[in-house]
Amino acid sequence: MSKSIEVRAADNVRILAAAMVEKAKSGHPGGAMGGADFVNILYSEFLNYDPSDMTWSNRDRFFLDPGHMSPMLYGILALAGFYSMEDVANFRQWGSVTPGHPEVDVERGVENTSGPLGQGHVMAVGAAIAERFLVARFGEWMAHKTYAFISDGGIQEEISQGAGRIAGHLGLSNLIMFYDSNDIQLSTETEEVTTEDTAKKYEAWGWKVVTIAGNDADAIRTALKEAQTETEKPTLIIGKTIMGKGAVTEEGASFESQCSTHGQPLSGAGASFAKTIENLGGDPENPFVIFDDVKELYEKRKAELIAAAAAKKEEQSKWAAANPELAAKLTAFFANEIPEIDYSKIEQKAGVATRGASAAVLSVFANEVENMVVSSADLSNSDKTDGFLKNTTAFQKGDFSGQFLQAGVCELTMAAIMNGMALHGGVIPACGTFFVFSDYMKPAARIAALQELPVKYIWTHDAFRVGEDGPTHQPVEQEAQIRLMEKLQNHSHKNSMLVLRPADGNETTVAWAMAMENTDTPTALILSRQGIKDVTTYETAQGAKKGAYILQDCEGTPDVILLASGSEVSTLVAGAELLAKDGVKSRIVSVPSEGLFRTQSAAYQAEVLPAGVTKFGLTAGLPVTLEGLVGPDGKVFGLESFGFSAPAGVLDNKLGYTGENVYNQVKELLA
Repeated sequence: MSKSIEVRAADNVRILAAAMVEKAKSGHPGGAMGGADFVNILYSEFLNYDPSDMTWSNRDRFFLDPGHMSPMLYGILALAGFYSMEDVANFRQWGSVTPGHPEVDVERGVENTSGPLGQGHVMAVGAAIAERFLVARFGEWMAHKTYAFISDGGIQEEISQGAGRIAGHLGLSNLIMFYDSNDIQLSTETEEVTTEDTAKKYEAWGWKVVTIAGNDADAIRTALKEAQTETEKPTLIIGKTIMGKGAVTEEGASFESQCSTHGQPLSGAGASFAKTIENLGGDPENPFVIFDDVKELYEKRKAELIAAAAAKKEEQSKWAAANPELAAKLTAFFANEIPEIDYSKIEQKAGVATRGASAAVLSVFANEVENMVVSSADLSNSDKTDGFLKNTTAFQKGDFSGQFLQAGVCELTMAAIMNGMALHGGVIPACGTFFVFSDYMKPAARIAALQELPVKYIWTHDAFRVGEDGPTHQPVEQEAQIRLMEKLQNHSHKNSMLVLRPADGNETTVAWAMAMENTDTPTALILSRQGIKDVTTYETAQGAKKGAYILQDCEGTPDVILLASGSEVSTLVAGAELLAKDGVKSRIVSVPSEGLFRTQSAAYQAEVLPAGVTKFGLTAGLPVTLEGLVGPDGKVFGLESFGFSAPAGVLDNKLGYTGENVYNQVKELLA
């Protein structure tokens, strides 16, 4: 019996996937071979996009979660015309466009960077929320679907719980997820690690769940049609697939459903690569080929997609002509344009905590930045993102007219959702929690940095001055960790993150202006819980835009340069007053961002921190936070242990964060 075109196309993907891994001698063929049937039906019949305009904002999105299944994605995108046979043959090689795990490349159809299991499908949740947000403002004419592909590993990652809960709670019926359930993992079968009923779990979260034979084209087609008509719930299609589908031994016996094909080439796993390619209808000597009938199928689909997109764009043109103001706004949203905001008019109370200063800025954004979406991990009244929330409403099922996502207690999920929103486009995502809980968020923050996404992190309660909450809530090493992202370059040769720890309310206003202007990378704002004595004016705080600047100076050459960021800057001011009484001339430098300072001209850096002048740094974090700027001839006074439970003022005295101790430390250093 001759194979149907659906099977031929899926087998073509299987051949390409197996050949990619075999040639690279590295990769994961088994899952890609099992998932090929689903992606073939999705791409050849359901996924709506414009092959002639891949950045079209109203396209459907496809988010791959298991990045190790990249051969499947590259294979199907090769059939669709976005990768050449040379591209796929250079899988995992230096300079190729087919890296081992997919890296966002919208022009070629790759919507997200994936690899750390779980994050890919959560980004899909973020994209689905962004779509509902935009539809609520511009109309159902721009509605589109978000598809996600998840594996056994992604289902097991804890982040999937947050995604399942939030998507179900919000009734994201525009989200359709395929669970490639092949019961095989890298080192075990799934029955060795879990006995949960996945379908019941998702049903409990409010999802529509359909279980099918995941390699059956008709079953896939029927499930996708059913998902298309769902209007109340996200849909999970559990596809019971076969790991390494089509794999055979040298003798021609089946080598399907084997753990070994999960993470190594077929020949290394115990199968025969040549016999498998023959079994799937290919030529082992020349496997990098698209079958003629499959090429015809996808060329026909390409023409259909371009025609359908043209019709949708015509509909949009008519809408734009009838709604010119809305149309201009939509264009501005997707261009990352930010309305003109007069930051100098934002009033900051004297001695305010920088989290409170952030709230004042956020209250302005809520009224002036219509496409900003803010989220908080159940801490809005404490991380002061409620400055935004008080001026809008939170998303609810069926109502995305507001601009706030109440994420609940799920910092990593929340951060990954923000990444998905940024990838979708049209929104400016920001999210907040306590700085110590940035530990939960770093995997998503790293992926945001890798994808160059302008997500804003609002991290409050920045130091041991959280006080009575004790060491579990007192960040000490977190600043040093997150500032490494300022030293790490992204692939555009820029600092992968902008990290800002403002010294007072005015610097906070300027820091937020910098965050909004930064559309190239994520931005982290590290903010205090306690009030801080004002050390700047709005005008002098403009120096923060260079990462570090002279806040207070002396006549002539200083005897010592004092450096700090955040709360500690005001402590330096107090210490400098005491030093002046002894005739010690000091310069105070505020360093909200060492990474940004290091990008300034050598002349400017030397002007602020001249060589040959003793330097003293004060940080509430690990001393390494400032050691790079202070240098070997100076000293950094920092915290070299976990914190303690006590009132903040007591901790300042006990731990040495006083003007008096700055005086003593500097006198000792100069001696």
